[in-house]
Amino acid sequence: MANEDKPKQKMGFTILRDDPISGHKGFGRSSLSLENVSPVIIDVEEGTAQVEMGAMHARSLTERGIKFTVNREDSEGGKPYWLVWVTIDYKEDGPYYAGVTAAEMVINREKRRGYKVLADHVNLLDKSLKRRIIVDGMDDKSKGILADFLMSHNEELWRNSEPELREGLNAEG
Repeated sequence: MANEDKPKQKMGFTILRDDPISGHKGFGRSSLSLENVSPVIIDVEEGTAQVEMGAMHARSLTERGIKFTVNREDSEGGKPYWLVWVTIDYKEDGPYYAGVTAAEMVINREKRRGYKVLADHVNLLDKSLKRRIIVDGMDDKSKGILADFLMSHNEELWRNSEPELREGLNAEG
């Protein structure tokens, strides 16, 4: 009975700001900050890319009202999308696109069903935060859309990025 009176302690997910280990020597020492990561959603058929911050919690405008499963057949006939995690960092030359990883989605609005593997989305977010470039699963059209978006969004970031990013997206400059 005594346990019923005690409120349960919760371990919530906290987005850390600035230096995640400032003043801490133990718990959270290896935490990564989400402050410099943005989710970009590519609509392959429309040829568009846009930042949708709601995707950080799987609540972007693109994803709303859709029940996602790991079964591709549930979303058969749907539109292809990519959720791209873009992490910005700073180096001697200035800011750059440090981590860029792409996760697949298919959305069938008519059926209100979608395909995505949430574990892949989370793992790719982690890899972006760790400054990895993983775009090899993307089709050439999607790579072109992403390259154009990143270049036009901020030319300095694009110019300062590692050659691996431009090579991965089959882009010049």
